[in-house]
Amino acid sequence: MDIIESFGERARGKNLSVVLPEGRDERIIRAARRLKDDNIAEPIVLGRPEQIEAALEKAGTTLDGITVINPKDSDKLDGYAEKYSSRREGISVAVAKRIVVKPLFYAGMMVSCGDADTAVGGVASATSILIQAGVLTVGLIPGIETPSSYFLMVIPDFQGERDKPFIYADCAVNIDPSAEQLADIALASAVSARRLLVEEPRVALLSFSTRGSASGPSVAKIRRALEIARVRAPNLAIDGEFQADSAIIPRVAAKKVKGESEVAGKANVLIFPDLNSGNMAYKLTQYMAGARAIGPFLQGFAKPITDLSRGASVEDIVSATILTLAQIR
Repeated sequence: MDIIESFGERARGKNLSVVLPEGRDERIIRAARRLKDDNIAEPIVLGRPEQIEAALEKAGTTLDGITVINPKDSDKLDGYAEKYSSRREGISVAVAKRIVVKPLFYAGMMVSCGDADTAVGGVASATSILIQAGVLTVGLIPGIETPSSYFLMVIPDFQGERDKPFIYADCAVNIDPSAEQLADIALASAVSARRLLVEEPRVALLSFSTRGSASGPSVAKIRRALEIARVRAPNLAIDGEFQADSAIIPRVAAKKVKGESEVAGKANVLIFPDLNSGNMAYKLTQYMAGARAIGPFLQGFAKPITDLSRGASVEDIVSATILTLAQIR
């Protein structure tokens, strides 16, 4: 079974809800219809009536049986504004109301308050705005201060194993993370892997160096990130610094890695030192290995939320929603 189909089966029939804040876009309308009709999730579409009507006309479908909310007229708006104000020092309820009425923020408050299980947006919004809305409403995992992203990479044939999944991070958000931020990315990626994969995360911090074979500022940063991560998550299988082959190929790890390691040669979560390397690696893997690159997905948030590409198709929206729902326990 295709991996998206398997995750879809995991979500199907659980009555999980997803809020789609960009109801003004016809792709969102069509995706909501698919999610409802296929019994994958209960979609909640946000938008002003005239926006929804225009999108419906373009989409050529209906939202029958689907909850549609205009944040401005919602009976939840005042309560959300009060809760938002109570969490943000110096923000009055009146100011909070002007913030929360915006669809991305309203969606985030729905998730934060338990009125929706997750939120999926980004087809008509900048990633930076969606991240900001997520941080200010849903919030981050305790101890994590850096929102980041990951790709689920599915390799068609890896060392004799078919459809081998890996987590690649961070490939879309943080350009040049500090050691502290890199530790955040590694720990958030472990959470993502634990939610998605059928095996425990084994996290490798990647470099051009393997366990001291080279030196330099970037290698020092990775070693410092490893120290921080191990203090914060002493039971996590995390190691480095590793060259990519040492991280994923057992016979290479046996030659290059001195000493014991729970990760060397068998990593399933790959943490790249910067956005340059992460972005190039996922694209090379995708096209040279014929891998499936699913994402990017945001991570580090207290509850799963997802950012979509502005060029996302209806199929992309549905697939991203399925993967996001699969992370909910």
